[in-house]
Amino acid sequence: MKKLFLAFALLLAAAVVVQAQTSTTAAKVPAKETVKKTGPQMAFETETVDYGKIKQGSDPFRVFKFKNEGTEPLVITGARGSCGCTVTTYPQEPIQPGKTAEIKVRYDTQRIGGFTKTVTITTNEAGESATHILTIKGDVMQAAEKESVPTKESGIFNN
Repeated sequence: MKKLFLAFALLLAAAVVVQAQTSTTAAKVPAKETVKKTGPQMAFETETVDYGKIKQGSDPFRVFKFKNEGTEPLVITGARGSCGCTVTTYPQEPIQPGKTAEIKVRYDTQRIGGFTKTVTITTNEAGESATHILTIKGDVMQAAEKESVPTKESGIFNN
């Protein structure tokens, strides 16, 4: 009986120690706080635009819409395409907090074939957030050539 009582007492002591450690550990961990980001913060609706399959010479323009979700004006300091076939137009004035704007991208749709190009946007955001990579992709199909109609001048009808 003494052994049974001793085992029960040890088990009870172990439970008290575990409970004490759990409650002191929980007290040391601070509650998660909601951290509101300060400064400008650029948020895009999408960072990839797919032209799809388009005919050669089709509309070359696409738009990336974004919003300044920060607390200070957002300034775009640069926008650079990955090659000369991609040209960007972006707002030169600061985008105020809560306001939306757009970056216009032009791809040379005279180039036949599939493409994936990037546009690197740099801003006045802090740290790694200051750079955004946007992607355009698609496939330019060759436009059907006009069939030539035989004429008298072409010599086809000369006997």
